[in-house]
Amino acid sequence: MGYIEELRALVGHRPLILVGAVVVIVDEQNRILLQQRIHPPGKWALPGGLMELGESAEDTARREVFEETSLEIGELKLIDVFSGPQSFITAPNGDEFYAVTIAYSTREARGELVVDLTESLDFRYFPQDELPETIVGSHRRILDRYLSHSE
Repeated sequence: MGYIEELRALVGHRPLILVGAVVVIVDEQNRILLQQRIHPPGKWALPGGLMELGESAEDTARREVFEETSLEIGELKLIDVFSGPQSFITAPNGDEFYAVTIAYSTREARGELVVDLTESLDFRYFPQDELPETIVGSHRRILDRYLSHSE
């Protein structure tokens, strides 16, 4: 049982503050990698996830990207930290939390992209001006911030 599951066993569905990291992975053609997630169904998102005990934010980003994509990432550049009332989430099982999301970007990804069917339906690189409409709202804000500062 992981840290989050242990906390939930103690507090039930009550709101928690959870820290996570996501990564905007950009390829040599300047396209952005997005993950079509199982939850929420069919929505596109950035690879990433929640921090475990003892991890740094960078370690979280690297671990989650590897677990979800099989890619190893290199240098990480901080985009920003996203938090606040707009980061309140109710999971499908009723768990409530406020996400503190540390967003990074990288142009260094090595390995062969593998879809983990327990979390993802698909992965695809999108041109920056052709991102899908069905992006998770909080990740849309992260991408908007990245795109507004990457030019």
